[in-house]
Amino acid sequence: MPDGPVVLNNTPLVALWTIGRLDLLRDLFGEVLIPQAVEAEFLAIDRSLRERSLADAPWVRTVVLAQPRRALAFAGLDRGEAEVMALAEERGARLVVLDERKARRFAERLELPLTGTLGLLLSAKEAGLIDSVALWVDRIREAGLHLRIDLVKRVLELAGESSP
Repeated sequence: MPDGPVVLNNTPLVALWTIGRLDLLRDLFGEVLIPQAVEAEFLAIDRSLRERSLADAPWVRTVVLAQPRRALAFAGLDRGEAEVMALAEERGARLVVLDERKARRFAERLELPLTGTLGLLLSAKEAGLIDSVALWVDRIREAGLHLRIDLVKRVLELAGESSP
């Protein structure tokens, strides 16, 4: 994988936090960056619990945009997504992790290397960090988070696992 940071959006952060697997970010990438707006979104619910989780996961590092106005160029995205795009461009990200379809389209137009929560789980299995993608997909769903069934089926096929 080329140099440059991995930049993470809120939805994958919440998904991994919800299933207690922020450690996968460390084990896959060493460190991931989140812009301030993503941190604010993450901390908007269960603030004290989530603050402790971030403090216990120093490999998830919040950074300030060097050019905050750059995020304004991404009209139509929420603030966190726009800052993810701006940070990825500023830092020459080797990977952007986000799930929202509209934000993914922006990332593709910018030719940013891209994955999402399911891609992280697939990478974790390929790296031998988890035994089953389906198990963790089930835990994400049990927590009330939505995953598109067509994407789940495709990722499970790639992982050599059966579809639900």
